[in-house]
Amino acid sequence: QVQLVESGGGLVQAGGSLRLSCAASGRTFSTYGVGWFRQAPGKEREFVVGINWSGGSTYYADSVKGRFTISRDSAKNTVYLQMNSLKPEDTAVYYCAAASGLRLYTASYLYDYWGQGTQVTVSS
Repeated sequence: QVQLVESGGGLVQAGGSLRLSCAASGRTFSTYGVGWFRQAPGKEREFVVGINWSGGSTYYADSVKGRFTISRDSAKNTVYLQMNSLKPEDTAVYYCAAASGLRLYTASYLYDYWGQGTQVTVSS
């Protein structure tokens, strides 16, 4: 069993930065890949970025490539999402999710555990 708690969301002006954290409980978290998803009002949940269990592989959605960076600290059981050059269209609730296995997934249905989400609002 893995429990995920996101933090770090907030209100920021366009061009600003935020760092989201996804803290996990569970001794086996280091064996899970982690993805960040987001859902804006009236839109479907979309994949943002993922990192595999070892941290050696990452994959970014085109919309955030070059602006967002994912990393994980296995000693702290935490995955981070550094978001720079934020745009109003990045406004959404951001969720982290964990998936067992060696692969890195972009499809939400392949993730086993989800956090409660953290709101990110970017003003223009």
